[in-house]
Amino acid sequence: MEITLVSVGLGIAAATLGSILWSITYPERRIWPPQQYTAITPILVWVPTFSLFGILIVLGVLGWGDLAFPNWLRFGLGLPFIVIGNVIVWSEVAHFGVPQTGGAKGTLRTAGMYRYSRNPKYMADIAIVGGWIILSSAPLVLVVGPVAILVLIAAPFAEEPWLKEKYGSAFEAYAARVSRFL
Repeated sequence: MEITLVSVGLGIAAATLGSILWSITYPERRIWPPQQYTAITPILVWVPTFSLFGILIVLGVLGWGDLAFPNWLRFGLGLPFIVIGNVIVWSEVAHFGVPQTGGAKGTLRTAGMYRYSRNPKYMADIAIVGGWIILSSAPLVLVVGPVAILVLIAAPFAEEPWLKEKYGSAFEAYAARVSRFL
């Protein structure tokens, strides 16, 4: 079962990363952000996202504590990363709404956590995955988790040209004063 979960998780991450890299290389034929938000877009965005996170959770439970990470690190760093990451990501999703979070057109957000990072949701997701790697201390989460983090690091490079195209000088001014990640 674990090998199947790892294979599916790596497959989802690889397909997502491939879509992002395609979108970076060929922005006029980009996949992410979607060129058109349709009824199927939420399925294409959220099913892989929640599947990958679900796989990480299951792998973490199955391999719970198999790596020799000290408890002070697991619970002192891993757990706070997960909690803080969730607070940030879900508070920003609440501001945007689920459709805009999934690629629908909306407004340029520069308030909230976007005052500190152009990509606070991706940073929060990275904290969640990194926190789970540490907290679960499960070997197979250490296999799939870093690939998921790589996807989260790559995504802004596909989104930012789209944001520049959509919001023009407003995005350029924002990007000049707020860093991409931290």
